[in-house]
Amino acid sequence: MAPIWMKRWLLAAGIYNISWGLFVGLWPHLMFDWAGMERPNYPELWQCIAMIVGVYGVGYALAALDPYRHWPIVLVGFLGKLFGPIGFVQAAVAGRFSWWFGVNNITNDLIWLIPFGLILRGAWQDRGPVGEAGPFLARHRDALVVFLRHAGCTFCREALADIARQRRQIEADGTKIVLVHMGAGDEFFARYGLADVERVHDPERALYKAFGLQRGNVWQLLGPAVWRRGFLAWRQHGVGFLEGDGFQMPGAFLVRGGRIVKEYRHATAGDRPDYCQLT
Repeated sequence: MAPIWMKRWLLAAGIYNISWGLFVGLWPHLMFDWAGMERPNYPELWQCIAMIVGVYGVGYALAALDPYRHWPIVLVGFLGKLFGPIGFVQAAVAGRFSWWFGVNNITNDLIWLIPFGLILRGAWQDRGPVGEAGPFLARHRDALVVFLRHAGCTFCREALADIARQRRQIEADGTKIVLVHMGAGDEFFARYGLADVERVHDPERALYKAFGLQRGNVWQLLGPAVWRRGFLAWRQHGVGFLEGDGFQMPGAFLVRGGRIVKEYRHATAGDRPDYCQLT
């Protein structure tokens, strides 16, 4: 899910483009007069550009509803804001445009380049589950999907205890809990009162990979914060033998209508998400 600042930037871009388009469409000669340039012979062409800019604004406002989903609109806008200033500089160097006219490129293009670029990067990084995840999401259309670490990990055991404690609240609105693990028997889950919860055994970590959950680095698995959290969790939940990939990072995803609407990706193995807040 895209952060709120992306939605606000796109909405601001939409409002700006629509306003600029209306202004230029109504007073097509004003900017040329201000820049000390001759008025165009065919102001209708300049008004047509104003119409196109205004229509782009409608697209940005709609893209603000879901920036990652509507990334093609952002991409088209980004390319326009990239190539527009290049064309202006060529015309200004050739003496056909006044440099003062470039103020348009600052407000229309340059100030939006970095935000649009960051939105595109975010959409690429959040391109979502692939491969085996498609059928999985189709089967679990409204669920909290929790990817666990190996069963011997104290944080995995802590996560199960947290889910068991919060289960009633999580399932209150019909959300189903689905646990994805690399290897653990029925008795292990029964210990936490979760024997009847749907579980997916994924020893090859195909779903982990499809959902973009990576293997952790040394800092994520053995950093100071992990040791502090590990000591506290160990006192309550203990540890066990390694069952699965000890480097695998966990995560949790809220699925609605077969689509991920919220997610929690652990920065370290010791992170402790609030599953109720996620739902």
